[in-house]
Amino acid sequence: MAAAGAAGTTGAGEGKKRGASRSWILLDAAGEERVLDADKYAIMHRVDINARDLRILDPLLSYPSTILGRERAIVLNLEHIKAIITSDEVLLRDPSDENVIPVVEELRRRLAPSNATQHDGKENLNGQHDVEGAEEDESPFEFRALEVTLEAICSFLDARTTELETDAYPALDELTSKISSRNLDRVRKLKSGMTRLTARVQKVRDELEQLLDDDDDMADLYLSRKLAGASSPVSGSGGPNWFPASPTIGSKISRASRASAATVHGNENDVEELEMLLEAYFMQIDGTLNKLTTLREYIDDTEDYINIQLDNHRNQLIQLELFLSSGTVCLSLYSLVAGVFGMNIPYTWNDGHGYIFKWVVLVSGLFCAFMFVSIVAYARHKGLVGS
Repeated sequence: MAAAGAAGTTGAGEGKKRGASRSWILLDAAGEERVLDADKYAIMHRVDINARDLRILDPLLSYPSTILGRERAIVLNLEHIKAIITSDEVLLRDPSDENVIPVVEELRRRLAPSNATQHDGKENLNGQHDVEGAEEDESPFEFRALEVTLEAICSFLDARTTELETDAYPALDELTSKISSRNLDRVRKLKSGMTRLTARVQKVRDELEQLLDDDDDMADLYLSRKLAGASSPVSGSGGPNWFPASPTIGSKISRASRASAATVHGNENDVEELEMLLEAYFMQIDGTLNKLTTLREYIDDTEDYINIQLDNHRNQLIQLELFLSSGTVCLSLYSLVAGVFGMNIPYTWNDGHGYIFKWVVLVSGLFCAFMFVSIVAYARHKGLVGS
């Protein structure tokens, strides 16, 4: 019994541990990739980040879009893209998700080693290939990975905006031509979707804008430069050896040194390369936000137009009610006269005047008609009804 209880407790503990694990895919600068099923403590130990930063990437928690620069890693949470970028590898969460699969494929293509490209350029004796390979080398690994993620999220949000525009504009035009419960409910759902999408785009835009406004935050994203500065002889021999088992550290340090002389001279405030990268995608996400703003304005204009139509219909109903009320008053007077003279009561003045009833009916009818016309004319004179 005790052994069975202990075994059950152990099994429950292992099940909880497996439930706490998350699926990650790792892509490094050497072009190798592998799928990891590691818990948060293993990830924290591997990339040297704290639990608070890793909690941002938890899909069970709702965190806004965030790009954080740490000493050895970039923590990136952009919608469905939850990644940790170091100077020589990328850890991407939930690689089997349908929205993450294109990002993984693009990372495979863009982060592949450039040695083959340079070799082909030398064999073909074409200087253009050499220049392109050199330019690719000058871009740090973390910036190439960051560019892929930014491009993916901007393209994803722009595609969602295009789909929304494709559905919204015809629905709004149909609503203006025919106001019905079905069209109103359809536009209501589209407006709700637009509001949620606008909030998502706004969060990404605000995060990029915040990075662009702070040079220190951008400097924190230069992982290769910080690593090169720590490993350079200029900075002393006491720097920590962060990646002793990585075969690509030497090449990364040399590429970072060639990319900018500021690395050797300790100029850590040079963020022009990253600023240009962020500005490009900031403009793209800002254009997406402008599309949503234009769509919102179109929806607001449609709502104003519908309200004007409803007010016009309401005014027409009020006019009809005025005509009916006036006619009812006139007919009531006419019925009153006819009812008085229709009573079965003998009148002395009615003796010898049997034909007087027709004159009473004729005069009462003319008087009521004149009264109705007078009421309508007065209402038009006061502007209560249309001309």
